[in-house]
Formats: sequence, structure tokens, C-alpha cells
Amino acid sequence: MSEPGIHAVPSANDPFAGPDSLFNRLEGWTWIGCYGGYYLSSDLLAEAGFEQGFFTRRWQGREPDALTTYLSAGVTVHRPRQVHGSTVLNASKADRSPWPDADGLVSDRGSQSLWVCGADCTPVLIADPLSGHVAACHAGWRGVAGRILPEAISRLEERGGDRGQLLVALGPAVSGPNYQVEESVAAQVRKSLTGDSLVDEPTEMSALLRLGSDAMQAANAAAGDDPHIDLDTVKLESPVLRPGKILAVGLNYRAHAEESGMELP
Repeated sequence: MSEPGIHAVPSANDPFAGPDSLFNRLEGWTWIGCYGGYYLSSDLLAEAGFEQGFFTRRWQGREPDALTTYLSAGVTVHRPRQVHGSTVLNASKADRSPWPDADGLVSDRGSQSLWVCGADCTPVLIADPLSGHVAACHAGWRGVAGRILPEAISRLEERGGDRGQLLVALGPAVSGPNYQVEESVAAQVRKSLTGDSLVDEPTEMSALLRLGSDAMQAANAAAGDDPHIDLDTVKLESPVLRPGKILAVGLNYRAHAEESGMELP
């Protein structure tokens, strides 16, 4: 995986300038040093015999054809043109330019090297120790909502894999506190995982509206064929607790009613 970005020049406080013991402290991960620099490797996948690596922006300018040589020899390179979708292709369909539109690849032959790029989005590597097949996915929120990962897992199962035995590595991505989304986005992701349209049951109208059209459809479906409710069974409150603005239209003074030709209220 190669992350696009600005080439970083090592400085005096460069973490890689010191001994490995000072920066190789990520549990389950190892920074691998080579003559080209450092890349991050998943211990889980490495211990199972899968050659893989997550390359940082310090490798910017070097394409997968070049990066592959740091991981393995005698393999073919496969990559998609990422479009923030949920399409998963057989790797043999993505072996040359122009690269096909997709955000996931699954191996369908031996000696294939699968590549995806990530920055904010999560790069996901899935490996099947039984068949030796692998999948690589660029999992942004649209891809997750579109169920790109279940699709990749299904492809591996078609090749004889057992989802209970699959090994998964989630690569570096933006942290939650630094990437906030609207409630409608969270609702789409929640729906893809559970089948529910609502992230949380809204307690007032503005919260329901912020969840978007999917939430309105879910509310209509929940109402059923007969949306009438016995008022004796509910407690009526203000539908909008914190309105952003208030617009008032009415016969608010006598002269207004007379000039409008309306009866006095």
C-alpha cells in the first residue's frame, strides 16, 4: 500500500533516526527497516507467512511496481483505480493500466501482489491461511456502507476459505476524533452492519431530520399502515426543542387584519 502525500525530510526529532527499540512499540505491529526506508508490517499476517507492508508518505513517488520489490520477488502487481465504492474485483482483472474502477481486490491465482492506497480511509488486508488467498480493500465510509468487506470475505469463501479462520489487518488511517461525520453518514454505516436505518432513536424532530432521508423512511415504516396514535397513551412535548429560527405568520395586530380583509380573531 502506498500513501500519496508530501515527501517528508528526516529531522533532528525524526523517530526513525534512533534505535528500533525507541519506536518499535506498536503491539501487534513491527516497523521493518530496509535500504529504502521503513514500512509497517502486521505481526499476525507475517507469522502466518503472508508478505505484506504498509508504506508511509516517505515512500511517495515510488509506485507499487517498485514497492513490491521490498516485500517479495517474482510476483505480479495488481491495483485498482479507487473510486470510494464497494466493488471487489479478481486481481487478474487489474493487472495493467488503465486500472479498473474498484476499491477491493481478491487474489485468483498464485504469486499476485495486491495494492490499495489509503490516507484518511482504512486499508484492510484479509488473508486465508487455509487456501493462501488474500484480499486488499480501500475501506472508506462509502465502501463500508456499501459492504465492501463482506463482499471480499464472500469472495474468499468462494475460494475455499472459512471466515472463522480469516486473518485481518486494519492499516493506518485517520483517528475518530480527527474525522467527524454527519449523523446521516453514521446511519448509513450502521444500516450496512445491522440492517437498522437509525443510529439512535431520535427524541425530537430536528434530530430525526438530521439523520436524513433513510431515517425518515425508517420512521414511516415503523408507523405502519395506521400512523394514528391514541393521545391518551403519550405525553405531548415540543416537537423541536432547540429551533434554529422561529418564523411567525398571523394576524398579529388589528390594522393588519383590517387591511387584509380578514375577520378579527
